[in-house]
Formats: sequence, C-alpha cells, structure tokens
Amino acid sequence: MTAIDHGSIDYKSEILRKLIHLFSLSIPVIYYFITKELALTILVPLTLFSLFLDLGRHFIPALKNFFDRTFGFMMREHEKDDKKKNLSGATYVLISATVGIIIFPKIFFITAFAVLILSDIAAALVGRKYGKHKFLAKSLEGTLAFFVMGCIVVLLTPKIKYDITEYLIGFIAVAVGAIAENISYGWADDNFMIPLSVGFTLWLLYYLFLPGYNLVLANVPV
Repeated sequence: MTAIDHGSIDYKSEILRKLIHLFSLSIPVIYYFITKELALTILVPLTLFSLFLDLGRHFIPALKNFFDRTFGFMMREHEKDDKKKNLSGATYVLISATVGIIIFPKIFFITAFAVLILSDIAAALVGRKYGKHKFLAKSLEGTLAFFVMGCIVVLLTPKIKYDITEYLIGFIAVAVGAIAENISYGWADDNFMIPLSVGFTLWLLYYLFLPGYNLVLANVPV
C-alpha cells in the first residue's frame, strides 16, 4: 500500500488551524444578508492587507519573526518557505472569497464557499486520523468525508425552487470539489481550487439542466 502523507503539522495543531478556518464560514453567512457591493467593500481591503502581511513576512525580518512566533506551529512547511514565497491558506481563503463574489451568482458562491470551509475541515481531520487507503493524491477516507459533509451543505444552503434537480446538481458539484481538493495537493491551494471547481460546476449544470431558472435569490440583497 502506498504511504499517505498526513501533513507537516501535528494533529492538535491541525485541529486548531481548522477551528480558525471555521470562522471563515461567516463570509457566506454574512454575504447572504448584504449586497455584493458591500461585501466587496469589506473583503477587498481585508484581502489586500492580508496579501501585504503575507508577502511582507518573506522580506521583512521583524514581520517574519512575528509570524513564526505567533502562527508558526500552525503553518505548513510550504507556507513557511522563504525561497518560494508562498501565501498562507488564510490569504488564499480571502482571495477565493473576493474572486468568488465577483464572478459567481450569490446562490452559487454561498454553497461553494460553505463547502470549502466545512468539507475541507472534514477531509483534513478524518483523512489525517483515519486515512488508510490511498486515493489519487490523498486518502479515500478524507475524500469521502469531504463528499459527505458537502452533501450536507447542499441540503442546507439556499436553492431557487428547492426541487430535486437542484440537489442532484449540488451533489455532483460537491463530488467535483472533492476530486479538486484531493488532486490539488502539492501544486495548487485547495482554498482556491475548491470554491472555483464547485462554483463553475454548479453554473454549468444549472445552465444545462435548469436553463430557465433565475439565478438571483428572491428577497435577498444582490
């Protein structure tokens, strides 16, 4: 059996990292109640500030020392690599939120981003603790946990008419997101790949199978 890489930080640090990650669920929740313009007014400055800090730590010793002392135990090795100057997962979350709000209808973004947060947490915690069987780049157990949690998200997030086709489309999009999360390991950040893959799959399938649906959520600021 091929060995499974269980990550570069210990499991307790992984749990803490994912608890912090969970706070990002506030983005789709708040966005449900506010307009796209207001959401971007809030997110764009936060994203630029995060980019400044994240890139700055690779060039400013004092900033690097602060990051290492405060967040170093939660950061993966590739995030701390000063040669490659990679961004942290937190910055990618903000970038993907900003990009997703710009390009996707609100109903797709809410589902795609909630899948990112909750399914990614499930995949990481289950995969690292119980992952025994290699599947593509990660573990079968982690990928299944992603899919199951994503299906729960689909059941709970807003729909246009709440018919069975919308839920089936959502389940397919989650499956695509699960594969994207798995195969992005080592070459792309899953915080960016997951919401984009889920969002674009939703868009394509609604276009193909529900072309007459108005993608603007009724009675919700847009």
